[in-house]
Amino acid sequence: MTGPLGDLRVVEFGQLLAGPFCGQLLGDFGAEVIKVEDPGRGDPMRQWGREKPHGKSLWWPVVARNKKSVTCDLRTDEGQALVRQLIDTADIVVENFRPGTLERWGMAPETLWQTNPGLIITRVTGYGQNGPYSSRAGFGSIGEAMGGIRYVMGEPDGPPVRAGISLGDSLAATYACLGTLVAVHARTNTGRGQIVDSAIYEAVLAMMESLLPEWAVAGYQRERTGATLPNVSPSNVYPTGDGDLILIAANQDAVFGRLATAMDRPELAKDPRYATHSARGAAMAELDTLIAEWTSTVEAEALLATLHENGVPAGRIFRAKDMFDDPHFAAREAIVQVPHPDFGALPMQNATPKLSATPGSVRTAGPALGEHNDEVYGGLLGLDETERARLRTAKII
Repeated sequence: MTGPLGDLRVVEFGQLLAGPFCGQLLGDFGAEVIKVEDPGRGDPMRQWGREKPHGKSLWWPVVARNKKSVTCDLRTDEGQALVRQLIDTADIVVENFRPGTLERWGMAPETLWQTNPGLIITRVTGYGQNGPYSSRAGFGSIGEAMGGIRYVMGEPDGPPVRAGISLGDSLAATYACLGTLVAVHARTNTGRGQIVDSAIYEAVLAMMESLLPEWAVAGYQRERTGATLPNVSPSNVYPTGDGDLILIAANQDAVFGRLATAMDRPELAKDPRYATHSARGAAMAELDTLIAEWTSTVEAEALLATLHENGVPAGRIFRAKDMFDDPHFAAREAIVQVPHPDFGALPMQNATPKLSATPGSVRTAGPALGEHNDEVYGGLLGLDETERARLRTAKII
């Protein structure tokens, strides 16, 4: 057993990000994750990413870390029968196909439960397993739009924008992982597995704070507000004397008082225009101007030192290169180096959150296609070399 989930075996189907990120999270904490890929091309994520040194994706080693790769043609009867044998040994199946795909392949939950009643089946889709939209193709970007986050992102006078990451997919996968672990816990009492149904649009919706009651009760429609949140001030990015940008978040009353002291303007905290959260929210523009006039006269390092000394939350806006140089990242091992056959010591983000007694870890980078066929089909399922060779020749694996 390696890690707190080392007693769990996961069979991961699907591709790209929504399902595989769930598998990554489980693998980070020790679950044995066996990823089943198409024999011909594997997961398309193997080819994704802007930069491809050695012709290889830099995304794949991260999302497929701590996993084993086996190949199997799930569109064939023999491939489906082989994978059902594998599922019979598993605790969890993770998939992100359109609803009905597993059923067409003879792997409906009711069928799988006949031979593995404790199996947890985690299904990640755009719209969920039922409802009028369930059969539609569902990408993360559409879930972000439908879940509400796209509408509120961007400048007030511009169109909705997206984050520079696959936010919807990652949120749905994170909630899928949460649901999976809840189902594992429930199984200790019932002995039975269940379906974990994680929809991208619902995962996004879950993050939308008071959006729904604001509309239903107060008739307030959240709009795009650029770099600020309505009525939350000061909480913005401010210029420094040496051309840098510093984010300051001092919207609580006590924290704003400390900011006013740092600015050598303690009277601001008692000024009725700024003394309360609501007052500061109403005076956001003029307060931001006051703060920017001060920050623009101080170089970034000195500004940060003053703010930290006074207990004001503040920080730089990090890029990747900043993370590598930061002592806090280093002290907490937020970035780890993982051996890779092509890239050498490959840096990537560490497992999170940190557990004091049973932490997660990154043990291996994403595997080669079918790298673990012999280990899984031979060692786990007991197929001899002659049978494995026949399956390879028939392009089943």
